[in-house]
Amino acid sequence: MSGSALLFSYGTLQLASVQLSQFGRLLEGEDDVLHGYGQIEITIRDPDVLEASGIAVHLALVPDADAPPIPGKVFRLTLGELAAADVYESENYVRVEAPLASGATAWVYVKA
Repeated sequence: MSGSALLFSYGTLQLASVQLSQFGRLLEGEDDVLHGYGQIEITIRDPDVLEASGIAVHLALVPDADAPPIPGKVFRLTLGELAAADVYESENYVRVEAPLASGATAWVYVKA
């Protein structure tokens, strides 16, 4: 579908406060699972991200073939919303495409 993208969220993009601040709406997501990454914690310093999430320590993904599967939600975003997600994730993350357990391919933010 032109003009939209799938985004897999395993963390704060699932929070209503973050969705409303970044996208101006609540997102409807479907459960899915990501393989091939492990989760670590990072400290967020960006004041806009801290205000939206209310959380200073966020999860981040690093490649790890032996890590347990990571559950999350898949959201369909407009390309404008995807750009807003990039701003929210700031310098702490980079967006990469990854295959999900459902067979879909989605964007996911991993540690920069």
